[in-house]
Amino acid sequence: MHKIKTSVQSQQLCAVTLLGNLVAKPDIRYRANPVSAITEITLATSSKWLDKKTNQYKEWTSYHHIKVEGNLVEQVLLTANKGDIILVQGYLSNIKESNAKLNNVKSSSAVAQSPLSIVHADFIQKFNKGYTQTVNQVFCSGQLASVAQLITTQNNKSLAQVNITINQQSYSVDKQCWQSHRVERELHVWGKQAQYLVENAKLGDNVMVEGKLSYLATADKRQFIEAKAVHLLS
Repeated sequence: MHKIKTSVQSQQLCAVTLLGNLVAKPDIRYRANPVSAITEITLATSSKWLDKKTNQYKEWTSYHHIKVEGNLVEQVLLTANKGDIILVQGYLSNIKESNAKLNNVKSSSAVAQSPLSIVHADFIQKFNKGYTQTVNQVFCSGQLASVAQLITTQNNKSLAQVNITINQQSYSVDKQCWQSHRVERELHVWGKQAQYLVENAKLGDNVMVEGKLSYLATADKRQFIEAKAVHLLS
């Protein structure tokens, strides 16, 4: 991790790339004024790692909720089926849960009322069913919205947890204008980078992050960024 001098910019980077398998056939709906197709799909990506205790490889699957709107739906997803390989590029966003989903939530009201963390697609491509290695990448810049906390895990590894705020702009084809999106995500940083972040980072510092999307094992499956590299910018 390196500290770099730079000027503060209002617009920040938020780029997500996912390649994985479609969990179910898309449920495509249409909204009026103007008429536009919309759907929310779930994409599965997997990662493998070597368990040093058992000397065996283990696999973990992540399920990403993705919102797709407009021509992308009709051009790509009308013929999509469960198991198809889908490539998505987009940005982090939030949507409110539907009333039907909220009625099925058994957890606390605070969890039930929290927005769902999603990826909003601005590019999507479909490939036929088959096997391929999945892709789960996030590149973003933002500001630290909390003070980094250092945690020592049961395996004696260092983990830093901190919140990052990202201000992203995107162009809405339906509304014919640029829109601003502000999201906040928890950031997990491991090893020497974790120690450096705790010792050097301050609330409000600008950072650039390279990592992947992960999800907490909680009722709401809260989305966070697991960092591969973090750069402090000031």
